[in-house]
Amino acid sequence: MVTSTHEASHRIFQDRPELLTPVFDLLGVPMSAKASVSVLSADVTEIHPLERRVDTVLRVEPSDGCAFLLAVETQGLRDNRKATSWSYYVAYLHEKFRLPVLLLVTCTDRRTARWATGPFTCEVRGWTTHSTHPLVLSPDNVPMITDRRTAARNLAMATFSAITHSKDPKAAAILEALFGALRETDPLTAVYFSGLLEIGLGDTPARQTWRKLMSFTNFFPGRGTLLEETYLEGQAEGEAKGEAKAILRFLEARGISVPEEARDRIADCTDLGLLNRWLDRTPHVQSVDDLFAEDQRTTADQGEAQHPASS
Repeated sequence: MVTSTHEASHRIFQDRPELLTPVFDLLGVPMSAKASVSVLSADVTEIHPLERRVDTVLRVEPSDGCAFLLAVETQGLRDNRKATSWSYYVAYLHEKFRLPVLLLVTCTDRRTARWATGPFTCEVRGWTTHSTHPLVLSPDNVPMITDRRTAARNLAMATFSAITHSKDPKAAAILEALFGALRETDPLTAVYFSGLLEIGLGDTPARQTWRKLMSFTNFFPGRGTLLEETYLEGQAEGEAKGEAKAILRFLEARGISVPEEARDRIADCTDLGLLNRWLDRTPHVQSVDDLFAEDQRTTADQGEAQHPASS
């Protein structure tokens, strides 16, 4: 099942490509400081009834070398089916784009990370036809960034560190350092990372720690930032209205156009469960239509289930 942690752990590579250089350093893969990064379609489906989709696919063009593809997968638990699906992803992308492929797997669990390193082989009577060797990021090799100044120098890496170590009892130290760093950055950047982090922490004690940090009314004191305004307005106008305002502010901060009809739909919604789902999607959507798309598909599926087509 796709979780909010799953989404945030790979989506951050799409939104913040500056994360790639320190990540490749951790993995021991040479990478120039300057590289052009573009997002490619994650659809690797060949037969329409069987949908196959990589979490994130990036085309990376280093300033000092040849282009390659980076396929990013987030893995929460061991899944033996990945032994074949990951090999398929690599082979398909290599054939389709005619570029070498690196497979990067992110994990928050050490046991899952050890399994994910593979190699995953296709063998017959001792002969190996092909072998897949993922690169893996996990609590074992992602540093715990607990210094505010270090976090401020690379907010993307600090956020990724917090998500990766979200199950660690020492996660609070990372969150406190990042909290302090966000207080010193610009409002739009703070809105992005604070929202992505809350989503990425998932259902962990670390998320509650982050919410407590964010609950201080003197956060960004007196600077009139989006976070401060959203919090204060939410307190004054009730939880549902506060959630709606947060969604609209976050979309605005990301530069996403919100037509009047969609704005009214969000502002008038009183279903906290639905508002929370929309809020979870705001860091990832590319348009306001994407915000509602999953709910529309769910409604359509329910309609088909109640009124199946006659054979």
